[in-house]
This record gives sequence, C-alpha cells and structure tokens, in this order.
Amino acid sequence: MTTDPPGAPLAPVTPDHLRAWLTLRAQIPWHRARPVTLPARHPVRDGAVHDIRTHDHARSPHRAHSLLTALALARADAASGTPLTFATLSAWQRHVLDVPEAPFRRHPAYAKAGRERYGTGADLPALLDACLAETEAETSPLPLTARAARAYLDVCFFHPFDDGNARSAFLTLTYVLARADVTLEQVGPVRRVQRHADDPEGALALADLLAVLIGQ
Repeated sequence: MTTDPPGAPLAPVTPDHLRAWLTLRAQIPWHRARPVTLPARHPVRDGAVHDIRTHDHARSPHRAHSLLTALALARADAASGTPLTFATLSAWQRHVLDVPEAPFRRHPAYAKAGRERYGTGADLPALLDACLAETEAETSPLPLTARAARAYLDVCFFHPFDDGNARSAFLTLTYVLARADVTLEQVGPVRRVQRHADDPEGALALADLLAVLIGQ
C-alpha cells in the first residue's frame, strides 16, 4: 500500500452538484419567468413525437419505439391526473429502458464528462417527490414555464436513474405541459442544450425558452 508523502496536496473532491442545485433552486426568482397565455394554440405538429421519430430513431429504432411508448404513458397520466412522483417516473422509465424495474440509483452519478457529480442519500427519493409536487398549478403561483423548467432541471440534477435521465427529464417536462394542455411544436432547443446545476441564469433562460416555444 502506498501513502502520500507528508504535506502532499489532497486530491480535489468534486462537489455534490445535486445539493448545490437544491440550494440554488430555492434562491432563483422563478416568478420572473415569462408567462404564457393559456389555453395555448395547438401546434401544426407534435414536436415531441417528431423529435423522437427523427433524432432518436436515427440513433436506434428500438430506442425511439421505447421512448414513444413512455411518452404516450406520460401524457395519459397527465390527462388522468396521476400525481407526478418518482414512482410515476419509474413507470415511464421501465419503458424507456425496456427493463422490468427502474429503482432510484444507489451510487453517485456523474455527467458532463465527470464535471458534475450528483451524490446519494436516503432522503433523495422523498426530496424528489417534494420537488415534483410543486409542479401543480393548484399548489404553485408560478407561471407554467417556470414550473415546467424547474421540474425538468430537478430530474436532470437528481439524476434518479442509472441510465436515461435526459429522457426522463424530457418526459417530465412533457407531462407538466400536458397538464396545461400544451404541446410544443419543436423540442430540439430543449433537448440539445446541456443544463448546469450552478447556473441560475440558465434555469430562467430555459423557462423563457419554453415561453417562446409555446407562443410560436
């Protein structure tokens, strides 16, 4: 066994970006997000379906088929008023990944080539449920765009699954919008841009982007 010599600098420890996000999340002025007029107009095309049939299908037809199945389930849950919880996300994720179970991850997760680390903790599933509960218009005074963007980022940074978290965040966003009978005509600007846990301006920019996409 080798040991570091006395006085050797300690290896840097990547901070827990999930906990950083939870702190930042409470400080972001979400009420400043650009509102939208509802009911929104119905788009010429279903952007989510179109993106899956083009972007995801180009990567893998099986991936696209699985995601389309999960998307239909997410929208059905939105229409029926199924509460948005980790259990709901897990039910969608079983279709996304084509697996029998999709439990909450047990180990730290990394993203962006290791530049972001999301820690673990027994409290995380309950914390995620509490965050997702804030998406309902009946319990939140925030604009739809802020609630949808925040939920999307929550799933990104909780990173609850061992795989497919970007798709889970996309389904969560779609669910929140569907609860307000909103369908985006294009989703590429949302799905193709990386979001960072320590970027409050970027969080509000995502909400404003949704307002633009909804109002197109």
